[in-house]
Amino acid sequence: MKRRKFLKNSSAATAGLFSASIASAAERLNPDAEDQRSLSIKKYPRVIATWDVPNATAKAWEILEKGGNSLDAVEQGVRMEEADVNNQSVGKGGRPDRDGNVTLDACIMDKDSNCGAVVYLQNITHAVSVARKVMEETPHVMLAGKGAEQFAYENGFKKEDLLTEASKKEWLEWKKTSKYQPIINIENHDTIGMLALDKNGDIAGACTTSGMAYKIGGRVGDSPIIGAGLFVDNEVGGATATGVGEEVVRTVGSFLIVELMRQGKSPQEACEEGVKRILARNSDRPDFQIGFIAMNKAGETGGYCIHPGFSYREFSEEGHTNTASESHIKG
Repeated sequence: MKRRKFLKNSSAATAGLFSASIASAAERLNPDAEDQRSLSIKKYPRVIATWDVPNATAKAWEILEKGGNSLDAVEQGVRMEEADVNNQSVGKGGRPDRDGNVTLDACIMDKDSNCGAVVYLQNITHAVSVARKVMEETPHVMLAGKGAEQFAYENGFKKEDLLTEASKKEWLEWKKTSKYQPIINIENHDTIGMLALDKNGDIAGACTTSGMAYKIGGRVGDSPIIGAGLFVDNEVGGATATGVGEEVVRTVGSFLIVELMRQGKSPQEACEEGVKRILARNSDRPDFQIGFIAMNKAGETGGYCIHPGFSYREFSEEGHTNTASESHIKG
């Protein structure tokens, strides 16, 4: 009897904590509402992505608006950037490594914590879709290099030359000095990360990049690393990162932000804390950019970065907007 009573009391306490979490989100969303505990207060469906990528968020919203799920939305959304040869930080047309090879990293994560990733993938434009195949068709989370490329061919992906004339010309010019120096907010180290919340309140995320331009062959950043470049917990929310990936990896940045939201922080507060953790480890060198975005289960969003210049796109019933992120270092 005592054991049953203990379990009953524990269950009640757990339910109380969950209700308090919902109430906290509701209060932030609408502090003047008469019933702040109402679950009818929500801001979804919604999609948010790093940088000003209107074609990507519009494609994702097209799926969400028709009642589609968040996983399809993020995959189809970031594919728009992978196929855009004018975006030289993602997919086809991405800037190569110092040997002239365009190598792609990507990951995807669904509402059930299933995830897939590819690293150092060559000759395939849609790395995010190969990552999804890894998630759905194999017992693994990550495939790399030639193994990932062969897996892609076996699953119907076509071989393509990813090095466009524009990126090749820039690479040949770089080779004259071969000096590697990331430039803040310039697309030699940026990433497209996307989070979507569908009509059912389920969240998914995707992240894709061609990585740092002129990197050492074989370098992998945070973008395909679950917990670093992207993390989703369907009970809490999701987060994704852009910028110098090595610094995000060192703090497991996206996982950290989701855990901060679990503890009660808003997406904005969590992103700010994520950036501050990185800066605390780099107090002597604030010469790089990191940007985080996050979204919780209520559809609240936030973004924060080190230097001015980072922005993020959102699409919802409220409209299609590009928001200049708040930054730790003021312009």
